[in-house]
Amino acid sequence: MSGIISFIKKYQEIIAYLFWGGMTTIVSWGSYSIFALLFCKQERVINILGFEMSMVVLLSNVLSWICAFLFAFVTNKLWVFQSKSWKAEVFFPEFGKFFSARAFTGILEILAVPLLVSFGMSQTIFGIEGMAAKVLVSILVVLLNYVFSKLFIFKK
Repeated sequence: MSGIISFIKKYQEIIAYLFWGGMTTIVSWGSYSIFALLFCKQERVINILGFEMSMVVLLSNVLSWICAFLFAFVTNKLWVFQSKSWKAEVFFPEFGKFFSARAFTGILEILAVPLLVSFGMSQTIFGIEGMAAKVLVSILVVLLNYVFSKLFIFKK
């Protein structure tokens, strides 16, 4: 039993990140699914950088990113990296750096998912268009977000 407790203490930050990252992923995928179902009757195709993309996939992806971003900031701040201060001089720099890092990976996710769908990765999961692409891109995004959070945002 003491071995398990020492393991948890030693890797507490990584365990917390994986847990809250998993919860953030659920928020992202869940909100994406809800938005995709809400907008599914509004099918339009737009052209971005010469690629035709589904407006439903793009809009659902943007809105799900916003939901996941807000959830991730609070959970990472409080329970992963133990930054408990809400004072302006602490909050605003953390929020700005978190937003900058997440904006980078968010743009990657927002563009990569519909792009992968337009390249043929349009497989559905549970009947949701583009969900296979969303899952694949999410794996890369989670890894990048941890590195950015650990090294640049909530560093001690």
